[in-house]
Amino acid sequence: MATIDLPVIHAKAADAFTKNDARAHWHDQALWFIRVKRDRLVHALPEWETLRERASAIKQHMISRLADYLEQFEREATRHGAIVHWAADAAEHNQIMLGILQRHQVKRVAKSKSMLTEECHLNPFLERHGIEVVDTDLGEWIVQLRGETPSHIVLPAIHIKKEEVGELFHEKLGTRAGATDPNYLAGAARDRLRDVFLDCQAGITGVNFAIAETGGFVVCTNEGNADLGASLPKVHIACMGLEKLIPRAADLGVFLRLLGRSATGQPITAYSSHFHGPMPGGELHIILVDNGRSQILGSEDYRRSLHCIRCGACMNTCPVYRRSGGHSYGATVPGPIGSILNPARDPGKYSTLPYACSLCASCTDVCPVKINLHEQLLTWRRDIAARGYLSWSKRVAMKWGSYVLNRPKLYAMAGRVGRTTLRWLPRFLVYGPWNAWGKQRDLPPPPKRSFRDEFRRRKTR
Repeated sequence: MATIDLPVIHAKAADAFTKNDARAHWHDQALWFIRVKRDRLVHALPEWETLRERASAIKQHMISRLADYLEQFEREATRHGAIVHWAADAAEHNQIMLGILQRHQVKRVAKSKSMLTEECHLNPFLERHGIEVVDTDLGEWIVQLRGETPSHIVLPAIHIKKEEVGELFHEKLGTRAGATDPNYLAGAARDRLRDVFLDCQAGITGVNFAIAETGGFVVCTNEGNADLGASLPKVHIACMGLEKLIPRAADLGVFLRLLGRSATGQPITAYSSHFHGPMPGGELHIILVDNGRSQILGSEDYRRSLHCIRCGACMNTCPVYRRSGGHSYGATVPGPIGSILNPARDPGKYSTLPYACSLCASCTDVCPVKINLHEQLLTWRRDIAARGYLSWSKRVAMKWGSYVLNRPKLYAMAGRVGRTTLRWLPRFLVYGPWNAWGKQRDLPPPPKRSFRDEFRRRKTR
């Protein structure tokens, strides 16, 4: 029986996360800690803004000639002995992957972190065909053992506390009950995953940057798991979205300096591994995936979202994401960038995501490739309304707001009534169940006079 793909209602999904007030605040502070680390390193680099400008220009040039560069990349990669596949969508990507693994009679796969394979729902697809997939990135493995999806594109288990990891490992790995020491838990994970690397028949990795000039690609990790997964088995399959391309090897240094600082607040990721062709006696397959990217490329309003290097900086700074959790977005890529990319693929399903935004522009300020994120989110709100996906409650509220704001006298009177009423109404009437906004927020004290009244009063002094 076919399943019904229900729309994502961000506010309702976020409500489940924010009901646990202590966890919501802990999540907020954990991500802000990463943002502070990022700021410290950025401020120590005088050429930071020059790097951002350069990266943005490189990406803009690459996107303008994407077809040419993709063909060049295929030629060079093939020359090095790689086998290049093209996938129009997630279903085709998964079928290509399955065909490769079945030809080699693969029963177990070691997979490094790849948001593209999460986007394509590869793990459950392969498992339905009798192939075991083990995520070897520690955070990814934790959420896999819990039967969850990642909540962040760089920190997939950021929503899980170490005490919960200890309980999970005690249940699944037989570690000591009540153990919470990160070194002990990481050691237990390493021992178990080492057996996976030695026993797997194929390795799957993502791609951080692919270089058209050389036909090579780079995978960035902090654990070295991609190196083991790509080097021990004879079959290496790399999955990449079309936008991961950069023109020249000389451009790579710009992006590596931006990525580590923006993602985790470190000068560079611990492992930046370069791949050019298969190992002796092995096979290297590269799957180039569109899955809606060409549609975004054709949009003048949202084309710049393809510049994204998946650093997660916009999520770490976003006040909405930090307080509502990644799972509330109902998508592989959450946060500000996800609120642009997901409606581009399915505006009906993800129509609420552009409204999960305060338009504070902090995401745009920290983006290492200078994507105008908050402007695109505002544009999406216009497009959501124009396509008829805006909820009736928002439509009614906007009509009333427009009616009042277009009548200065009515607006002034509404302000006076509101200021007076809020001063004498008891709190339980202001913050009752009908005030969803006030569940976790307090209104500022109402002023005695409006701005216009205060301005006139000071002017006549």
